[in-house]
Amino acid sequence: MLTNKNNHLETDQSLCPFKVLTGMPCPSCGITKSIVYFYDGNLVKSFYYHLLGPIVVMFCCFIIVLFIIEIKTKKDYFKNYFYNRKLAYGLALFLLIYHIFRLFYFLKNHSFDDVLKESIWK
Repeated sequence: MLTNKNNHLETDQSLCPFKVLTGMPCPSCGITKSIVYFYDGNLVKSFYYHLLGPIVVMFCCFIIVLFIIEIKTKKDYFKNYFYNRKLAYGLALFLLIYHIFRLFYFLKNHSFDDVLKESIWK
């Protein structure tokens, strides 16, 4: 899957239950494709499918390094940042705004028949 031979990511149907029911993408639709294209080194397609795909990969690497540092030093350096309510609300607001823009872009570029084709209501 991570090698994307025969470019199957461009043609395969999504397994997202929300997209199968409605034909429209959910907030996380495309993040797997984005991560795979990021691994392939294609940043343009990675950001095209989901803006947060490369950021998720970098965040996971950061968390691994962070936990290694905390295990070695036996101190909680970053606990206040991860349990911060303002940060959580800010991230939720960003995701909401980003998803609204993605939906407008999706509906602008897809006809009603295209949306139905992506759903189970074909």
